Amino acid sequence: MRLCIVAGHGFGERSPVAVLGDTLYVAIDLAEGAELCLPAEHAERAIYPVEGSLILHETVPLETGAMHVLEPGTLPLLRAVGGPARAMLLGGAPLDGPRHVWWNFVSSSRERIEQAKADWTAQRFGAVPGESEFIPLPDH
Repeated sequence: MRLCIVAGHGFGERSPVAVLGDTLYVAIDLAEGAELCLPAEHAERAIYPVEGSLILHETVPLETGAMHVLEPGTLPLLRAVGGPARAMLLGGAPLDGPRHVWWNFVSSSRERIEQAKADWTAQRFGAVPGESEFIPLPDH
């Protein structure tokens, strides 16, 4: 078994990556038959299987490439079956309210998204080093 704390904290360890809130982002590699109890130290958690076969709670198969939200306060047991498996465990503290999403923009304010659209169109966002292509906003 290998755990890599990508960002935030978990399993008694902390990533050197700076985060602005209570964050959980852990890469999990399990050998065939290996089990891992997922701690309840974060209010919100989800598991995202990347490859291999994983089961939760001894019987629940997890679909690869799909997000599986975990119940708050529970200590689910994750197991690799039929070979090695890889997953991402992510979560943290709940957000302070709803978020709005449009294309690549996410904000708690629809007005800020409209401003981001205008800024994008006017190319006021910083340039990506080595990138010269401008991608216009989608029509929708």
